[in-house]
Amino acid sequence: MADQLTQEQGPEPEIVLVRPQMGENIGAAARAMLNFGLGRMRIIAPRDGWPNPSAVAMASGAGRVLDAAGVYATLAEGVGDCDYVYATTARSRDLAKPILSPERAMIEARAMQAAGKKVAVLFGPERTGLENDEVALANAIISVPVNREFASLNLAQCVLLTAYEWRLQTGDIAHEVMEWAGSERAQAIEVEKLAQHYETRLDEAGFFYPPTKAPVMKTALRNMWSRMPMTRADVQIFHGILRQLLRRKQD
Repeated sequence: MADQLTQEQGPEPEIVLVRPQMGENIGAAARAMLNFGLGRMRIIAPRDGWPNPSAVAMASGAGRVLDAAGVYATLAEGVGDCDYVYATTARSRDLAKPILSPERAMIEARAMQAAGKKVAVLFGPERTGLENDEVALANAIISVPVNREFASLNLAQCVLLTAYEWRLQTGDIAHEVMEWAGSERAQAIEVEKLAQHYETRLDEAGFFYPPTKAPVMKTALRNMWSRMPMTRADVQIFHGILRQLLRRKQD
């Protein structure tokens, strides 16, 4: 199943859980992975053995990730076929290694994967994190810019952050979307006619006062209308509001 996910999403990193202690956290990590299209999990020496019913229960729909997970006795075996390995850690280490943010690391990882390299990301056990000898097997460190006074991250949270940054590099992310809710965006001519309608009525009401400031006020009003992402229905509502106000004044 992991191979199927990889074919759908393209090459992806191996998410490696090193000596995880709780099945619930393994299941939560699987959910975090699948949220962002990742399906390749490796588990190194799980404390409570494998398979783990608690992990399956917590995965809640992401069981396919657990079904395809590889289980290894040692970290060296688990990453032996990988070309580049990242280790996630919040603690400073007495090791000379590049330290990258999750964003920078996943940019690098995607480039390596695209070149046919196999990349792995290590996540340590919940209580202690990765040991120095485990970090030593990695080529680089991923460090999340968390609050230094409270740097502890849940295993699944750390996996989710990494998976999210990986997903951002896919190139198909819409960073801003305007939902028109079944309507259509108003055309420029419709907004222009609305602006003319208000400008005319406001002029008649003496709104543009004093006359020396009228040009600036009208420009500001036109800019306001053009800045608003209005639908055709919005335009009709604004026309209706003004007509009703004028009708009531005439009555």
